[in-house]
Amino acid sequence: MTIAAVLRHLEFAALLVLLSAATVRMMIAARVMDTPAARKAHHRPTPKGGGVGVVLAFLVGIGVLYQFAAFARLADPYFRGVIEASVAIAVVAFLDDLFDWPFTVKLGAQLLAALIAVSSGLYVMNLNIPYLGALPVGWLGIAATLAWILFTTNAMNFIDGLNGLASGVALIACLFLGFIGEQHGGWFAYAASGLLAAGLAGFLPFNFPQARIFLGDVGSQFCGFILAVLAVVASRFDGVELSFLLMPMLLSGVLFDVAFTLVRRALDGEAVIRPHRGHLYQVAQRSGLPATKITLLHWGFAGFGGVCCLVFIAAPSAWKPIVPFATLLPQAAWLWFVVRRARATGLRRWG
Repeated sequence: MTIAAVLRHLEFAALLVLLSAATVRMMIAARVMDTPAARKAHHRPTPKGGGVGVVLAFLVGIGVLYQFAAFARLADPYFRGVIEASVAIAVVAFLDDLFDWPFTVKLGAQLLAALIAVSSGLYVMNLNIPYLGALPVGWLGIAATLAWILFTTNAMNFIDGLNGLASGVALIACLFLGFIGEQHGGWFAYAASGLLAAGLAGFLPFNFPQARIFLGDVGSQFCGFILAVLAVVASRFDGVELSFLLMPMLLSGVLFDVAFTLVRRALDGEAVIRPHRGHLYQVAQRSGLPATKITLLHWGFAGFGGVCCLVFIAAPSAWKPIVPFATLLPQAAWLWFVVRRARATGLRRWG
């Protein structure tokens, strides 16, 4: 890519950052409030729906991409699937912010958006396995893609409980995926990651370290959904074996926290869909660790995941299956630390 092209892309991204920031300011003035509750970390009513800025920047950007950026086009059915599914999940999540739907209704609406994406052909068709090449997965790819999209969408929603945590992690993941896409000819992943990153960059200053507004479900669910779809796009990177593992490595901190919490609650006989404050990041905050430090730590997890992705791509085929396990090392250390701190501070009930 030429320097002139990079500059044009940066100029367009800057316009989207400004669009996102202006929209976030409008949402602050709209005062759709998130009131304090027992399971929430904030103590005073705070506007929510800042994710509308992220959504608007992305949708404007993806519309321009569809019309004018031939270099980053997917096949038309896939591209329209991304746009239609993006609009669907944005509308669903915004209505959830307004009406606070039950989880089952929310999940059904998310499934509908995921089906829109998958029905356009955006699902994992082949796994690029070392020494074996492209391995077709058939209908299992469709089922796995639906499960992945639903889990990741909700994981980002669940992790959005401290200022800057979900948005910062998503921003870092986008930057790494965009760089990897540019290096390996994944131009749609490069462009779409940049669009989401621009929207997040416009929002983040209003949310971290002090929150003038929250991301809201419209932002957290949308980010999780788009990142999940980009993982499917990344699974088709030419010349990168096991590329479907890139996004799980980038989101390792989020996915580990949510998966561990769901398993722990299920084993304890708790209702896993009931609202709670038992995530690792919440337990750490309740035991006295400053919220800003927890957020920065999760940014570090995302950055470490990004470095692991770069090592993974450069590693010989024989080592590729091993590299993703490196992302579990900081998670194991974090789990050990949170358990020790909770015990030391007498926090016995995690839920």
